[in-house]
Amino acid sequence: MFGEDLIELALDILSCNQKTLALTLKVSPTQISKWKKGEYMSPDMEERLRTLLDIGNMDPTFIRWAGSLEQAKKWEHLIFYLADIANDTAETGYDTIHFTEDLDLLCGHTIAVLKDLGVATPKSFPEELDFDYGADTEDDDAEDPWDRFDQNPYSALIYSIYKALNDVYGFYTAYVSELVDDDALNLMDTPACNIFSCLMDLAACKIELDEQFAPNFRNFKHQVLRDYKEWLTIVKDRAFRAGIPLREELLSLVYDSKDELGAAAETESLGFNASRIHPDIYMNELLVGMRTIHQVLPAIMKKLGIYDEFQLDTSKLRIG
Repeated sequence: MFGEDLIELALDILSCNQKTLALTLKVSPTQISKWKKGEYMSPDMEERLRTLLDIGNMDPTFIRWAGSLEQAKKWEHLIFYLADIANDTAETGYDTIHFTEDLDLLCGHTIAVLKDLGVATPKSFPEELDFDYGADTEDDDAEDPWDRFDQNPYSALIYSIYKALNDVYGFYTAYVSELVDDDALNLMDTPACNIFSCLMDLAACKIELDEQFAPNFRNFKHQVLRDYKEWLTIVKDRAFRAGIPLREELLSLVYDSKDELGAAAETESLGFNASRIHPDIYMNELLVGMRTIHQVLPAIMKKLGIYDEFQLDTSKLRIG
């Protein structure tokens, strides 16, 4: 999965050439070249490289973005701290899994979103953020660390995305995940299988940001929203065909604000929607009934011999 970046990272950290790295790993220089070009690397070899570089489960792409392992550890500390605070302040009634169970992927996914937004790679970890986040700030004269986070464009943007992710994930969990995971819909062989993995991308579309800092935001948002419309339409179509009711309009995930998504998720988590079915379901049933009548009624009228002479009196369709 990370073969290409692991090789590049190894060459950087070990300050060696491909031939030397090949000797260290007991493979041919040709194999090193293949890995650099994206050829599959076995899990065993990936583990050997991780051990050699002493990077644990850290994403090598993230380390290269940070500039060094030391810098990456500082960014990781900041990202985990912001994620923890964001999760603690969530109001949807759902714990955002990205902040609790998927931490090994969080850093890599975060910088991937920043890259897609066009955010410039930082030259180094910001000095103003290099402090002990857990220090006692109860002293009235002590500086509020959140002033530093708000003023730094990187930490401010990351935290805004994480806060929006709480709302997006809450709505997804409340109304979409059960459908995506339903084997009867067979969505894993469709583009809809990307709905969960791209939730952070969608969250980034729900915030206001400085487009000078993130110059690709408009194109990024257009592409992400277009993809989600396609994916969610697939889910709706298959749910309808399978007779599975919706408790909420799924495309709200695209069109609604993060606050509206969070409120809808909280409503579901509190059980207020226990007996509710979204109007789309009733509309679909109504349309099916109308189409059935449209097909069956002419056949009945022809059978009775009144098809040609029948005239519809629309005045009798009005109420009152």
